[in-house]
Amino acid sequence: MKTSPKHLLTMEEFSTDQLLDLLALAAKIKKKPRKYKKALNGQCLAMIFEKSSTRTRVSFDVGMTQLGGKALFLNGNELQLGRGEPISDTAKVLSRYVQGIMIRTFAHKTVETLAKYSEVPVINGLTDSHHPCQVLADLQTILENYKKPKGLQLVYVGDGNNMAHSLMIGAAKTGMHCRIVCPKDYQPDAAILKIVKKEGEETGSRIEVTQRVQGSVKRADVVYTDVWTSMGQEAESKKRLNDFQGFQVNEKLMAEAPEAIFLHCLPAHRGEEVSAGVMDGKQSRVWDQAENRLHAQKALMVTLMGSGGKK
Repeated sequence: MKTSPKHLLTMEEFSTDQLLDLLALAAKIKKKPRKYKKALNGQCLAMIFEKSSTRTRVSFDVGMTQLGGKALFLNGNELQLGRGEPISDTAKVLSRYVQGIMIRTFAHKTVETLAKYSEVPVINGLTDSHHPCQVLADLQTILENYKKPKGLQLVYVGDGNNMAHSLMIGAAKTGMHCRIVCPKDYQPDAAILKIVKKEGEETGSRIEVTQRVQGSVKRADVVYTDVWTSMGQEAESKKRLNDFQGFQVNEKLMAEAPEAIFLHCLPAHRGEEVSAGVMDGKQSRVWDQAENRLHAQKALMVTLMGSGGKK
């Protein structure tokens, strides 16, 4: 990639060509990881976690190690952030020590503020509004199965949450059609939907939202779901379980798309948003998808931090 954005906050920072270049690099890194073992030699990534994690923490930590660098785990409660230090001050201080910052937090505004005041690349590891790193891995997995995303049909069944938002952006960027199937009270953010629909007009991507589950995945190439109750929504769990009845991805639904692959960002609740038969069945590519978090994020870090971080 001749030029690259400074940060990854939503994926909107990347043009279509830049995104495809990043995914091509991820494929190269996956195929020949040793070729990149010194790509970030001596560099350090600060990882701020205000939300707990399995895949995000392990994949970034291992990824930095395999690229010759070091990852520094920072618990949000242990930082001065937990005692009221402004995020702007934290950004300025960390920029003096490290070559990149990854943060997994709640409010998307926190990531935006961190990026505004940081002199080094900032990576959104997850917020309540977006999960771009996951969608990089999703796109890599889709490319491994279909070679090119343009014209494919992705159907997401579930909550119109951060995953739905980032999937719509990824689809719009790559010319893939995206259908979000969700209950009336759980639709994606209207402002984000407006943006991706307009962007989709330029790439040939069709973005739509529907409440109708039956027939929704016919002719789909990719069927995707996420948990019905995300972290921080535990108090709503009982209501959500009731509201999402009929939105489970199970064998009956997947029979409408017998050639499609199934994806899930994990963790999964078998028996709720997905049946065990689908999660562990022949159409599932969930474990390839989880592995690709490592390769896609290594490509991201090489892209953003390859020049020593500061831009």
